[in-house]
Amino acid sequence: MTEDRMALIELAEKHADDDLLRELGQLVLQRLMDAEAEQRCGAGRHERSEDRVNQRNGYRERTLETRIGTMELRIPKLRTGSYLPSFIEPRKASEQALVAVVQEAYVKGISTRKVDDLVQAMGMSGISKSQVSRLCEELDERVEAFLNRPLSGPWAYVWLDATYLKSRERGAVSSQAVVVAVGVSNEGRRETLGMAVGPAETEAFWTEFLRSLVRRGLTGVRLVISDAHEGLKQAIAKVVSAAAWQRCRVHFMRNALAHVPRKQHSMVAAVIRTAFVQENQAEARQQWRETADKLRERFAKVADLMDQAEEDVLAFMRFPKEHWPQLASTNSLERLNKEIKRRSRVVGIFPNNAAIMRLVGTLLAEQTDEWQVTRRYMSQETLARVLGDEDQANLLAQPEAA
Repeated sequence: MTEDRMALIELAEKHADDDLLRELGQLVLQRLMDAEAEQRCGAGRHERSEDRVNQRNGYRERTLETRIGTMELRIPKLRTGSYLPSFIEPRKASEQALVAVVQEAYVKGISTRKVDDLVQAMGMSGISKSQVSRLCEELDERVEAFLNRPLSGPWAYVWLDATYLKSRERGAVSSQAVVVAVGVSNEGRRETLGMAVGPAETEAFWTEFLRSLVRRGLTGVRLVISDAHEGLKQAIAKVVSAAAWQRCRVHFMRNALAHVPRKQHSMVAAVIRTAFVQENQAEARQQWRETADKLRERFAKVADLMDQAEEDVLAFMRFPKEHWPQLASTNSLERLNKEIKRRSRVVGIFPNNAAIMRLVGTLLAEQTDEWQVTRRYMSQETLARVLGDEDQANLLAQPEAA
């Protein structure tokens, strides 16, 4: 009885369940590798032959995931050159598919446990946390290339906002500020310009972030839209001083209503909004002042806030009326932040800030790709009215994009 037949009989006696198929497959593949190695050497193992061109040099361990389970293989090593079994070559595509599934699951905010369940549903034996992390690190190169790409301008409008995620930095869990910049290109399409992660929204942090955008090519900014965070305001004035600043009217309304009893919120909000439906900035300013005077007796703090914020909240009305709905607030970024929160909720606490960059950066790259194939956010014709003479000439000279 041959050695292979004896091995098969032994397997059949040991395994009367589903493991028999896996063990049989493992045995067949092991014999196939030994046969291929002998062919490469020109002689069998321990055989003396004048035709020998190479020699065996032990084994290296490797697992092979299949639909009948995980196979533990011992791949022969050669003294000269390297040997990879022929049946493993086609596996590269399935490995890439597995990597893609795990990465996509991570980006979508699926927990490690659910990723493990997903991999098992594909017929494989599961995947550990360390394997998930190792596979997801392959996203870093793509994210870094996206976040550091050159910015060719001009970018007439830029939206800035921040959200907070929990991260375990230096052994302690803390909230980390995730700041994002979105701009409208000269073709009228939105793009994520950049993101950064830091411990707080300080002036220094925002200043460095904006300067990094300028170094990459951010130019031609006419209006920056954000909330009234003091550090951010100072950074904008320092780095993009030529641009006007629009205070997000949604954030302003929240601040104003904080000084009003809850039962009066709807009434006060409706009165303030009357300024936003005027035909031009002059009429809006007049309505704004009249509204502030009407509210002054009952809600003095709201009236004082309106006096201070008039210029900033109505700044968007200096630009084409077609752009007003997009310029009045950071709503487009708010929606993006909600998606970031949704994707991050399952993760809970990130292991470090690099993991935040990986997940959020990939999400932002995905969103930018989607924006490139959807309808324009603004028309080139209306943007041309906002840009300066040189920028306008360059814009109109460009061919119309599909």
